[in-house]
Amino acid sequence: MKLLRVGTAGAERPALLAEDGTTEDGTTLYDLSGLVPDIDGALLADDAALARIRAAAAAGELPVLDATGLRVGPPLARVGKVVCIGLNYHDHAAETGAAPPAEPVVFLKASDTVVGPEDTVLIPRGSRKTDWEVELAVVIGRTARYLTDDEDPLAYVAGYAVSHDVSEREFQIERGGTWDKGKNCETFNPLGPWLVTADEVPDPGALGLRLWVNGELRQNGSTADQIFPVAEVVRYLSRFMTLHPGDVINTGTPAGVAMGQPEPKPYLRAGDVVELEVDGLGRQRQELKDA
Repeated sequence: MKLLRVGTAGAERPALLAEDGTTEDGTTLYDLSGLVPDIDGALLADDAALARIRAAAAAGELPVLDATGLRVGPPLARVGKVVCIGLNYHDHAAETGAAPPAEPVVFLKASDTVVGPEDTVLIPRGSRKTDWEVELAVVIGRTARYLTDDEDPLAYVAGYAVSHDVSEREFQIERGGTWDKGKNCETFNPLGPWLVTADEVPDPGALGLRLWVNGELRQNGSTADQIFPVAEVVRYLSRFMTLHPGDVINTGTPAGVAMGQPEPKPYLRAGDVVELEVDGLGRQRQELKDA
């Protein structure tokens, strides 16, 4: 299923996008608000509720929503924590001059950085090095705690989404301390448009990722190049923190970020337009403005 949330910010309603061939583009948007209160960790952990959605969709019982002019918000409400993996692609580590890490590099983004896939991204005040990063997001659906080697970490995954891990490199690298200063500026994590349930993504290690800036292709990679695949990342994190339903994991970015380009590096400025996509998970578009 492709689950999403539509409407004005703070007042989104849950919806389902079905590829049923009933419209010109082959998709129909259905309203889930009469069936479930929202798309959040509680829903993703409730197999019976998810089964009700599937059954209602199959029976044609869901009301149609007119998508014209309708804002798409983040596909997940009340995000728990956003856990990020740095330097997780061989080609990205190489372009930054870093050795491939022996263990996953872990940092956190605040949940309030999460915005919709077409919402405005704000260039922080004083920023000179705002950068782009297309990523595969993993959304947790079952509590994962101290997973053992004989457990399947993917069984704890509810679904996947497109994530834009916007970063301010001066704040992140040159200002000392942790990376968090360059990762937690407002609007720095567009998510969506959809949360695609795990049953529709049989191999998260074989997805193409692409990102354009002002129409120019900047990133064109594959999750097959990840140093630590999704299953390994989920298992690893569960040994350092409890992963709860509604938590999000940003699994890293391939090569092609501004930081890895020759001088003068093409960092983002107000007026730039970034578009990004992951195979089967939809597409984002953001215009950048000054904060």
